[in-house]
Amino acid sequence: MTQLELKYGCNPNQKPARIFMRHDRELPLEVLNGRPGYINFLDALNSWQLVKALKQATGLPAAASFKHVSPAGAALGLPLNKVERQIYLAPEGTLSPVACAYLRARGADRLCSFGDWAALSDVCDGDTARCLAQEVSDGVIAPGYTDEALSILKIKRKGGYNVVKIDPDYEPDPLERRTVYGITFEQGYNSLAITGELLTNLVTQNKNLPENAQRDMLVALITLKYTQSNSVCYVKNGQTIGVGAGQQSRIHCTRLAGDKADIWWLRQHPKVLALPFLDDIRRPNRDNAIDLYISEEHDDVLADGVWQTVFKQKPDVLTRQEKADWIACLSEVTLGSDAFFPFGDNIERARKSGVQYIVQPGGSIRDDQVIATADKHGMVMAFTGIRLFHH
Repeated sequence: MTQLELKYGCNPNQKPARIFMRHDRELPLEVLNGRPGYINFLDALNSWQLVKALKQATGLPAAASFKHVSPAGAALGLPLNKVERQIYLAPEGTLSPVACAYLRARGADRLCSFGDWAALSDVCDGDTARCLAQEVSDGVIAPGYTDEALSILKIKRKGGYNVVKIDPDYEPDPLERRTVYGITFEQGYNSLAITGELLTNLVTQNKNLPENAQRDMLVALITLKYTQSNSVCYVKNGQTIGVGAGQQSRIHCTRLAGDKADIWWLRQHPKVLALPFLDDIRRPNRDNAIDLYISEEHDDVLADGVWQTVFKQKPDVLTRQEKADWIACLSEVTLGSDAFFPFGDNIERARKSGVQYIVQPGGSIRDDQVIATADKHGMVMAFTGIRLFHH
């Protein structure tokens, strides 16, 4: 098939819409179920590139959760501990590595992942399909599906769930084009391979960069390569825990992603883990309630007449001091940036969310100030010399 007609473009008034290959080439993908739209395919193709690159860089299965052409989460297929199983709403029993990758990617920012597009670096198995089936999601892209997985996914959303299979060996043309306002742009495809060789220029006094931090730096850089700029992301244990995308100011990216990282960590607070939810509460309602409970607006969900719709009994308030004390325990976090940090304020904000390792291109006229700020806190910072803007 050389082209695929779509229902409409970004918005219902934008017709006609299609995806196609030039020069009568065959599309490297196949729709196995559903009818993906224009934005679905933008998410699918960007997320597929991300997970393919993560697998190539680390050798581990990878997954991503995409919304509006940026990742809400990305992760490697590492085992889940007991707390992660609880906060990611994982099913009981042994889970495959690709299912773990998906749960960690989806669980990084469950609010932003609501109605997401999922990408898997490896064949989707029954474990992963069962996890997908429990979530509000638009579709999934993977290099293949087991018969069991496909039978599960084909009944999701009353049979309308979007399932796309992509050729894992497909390579794009070296030139890519897009049209804006009737004018065609052309540039070389960003085929930059992100490897450990980019992490050798350690510019801080502290040069102790352990293997797990190097892996997290790769996760950060590859995630940023497919995130709308300006962008930064916080990574811990092989998964993003906060992504800030599309902001005009880098400090706002750093704050936004840092706030998400704090929320990810606060969801592991004993008071949050012990929240007495009603037995039949739906997953999105649970996620919204947790977000309200740990935010400054937590009184909204605990107000008389409101909490009864969520909890069996009124829970104890999580105080501002308790939250601050818990966040202060977050550590060994990696921060990545798609372009240089222009001021040390980004480093100061990152420190508040447990950042110990930083990877960025460097090249600011204030690099010395940024390095000095990192040195003040004993951080390790690598300059890659590579910018990763994505638009």
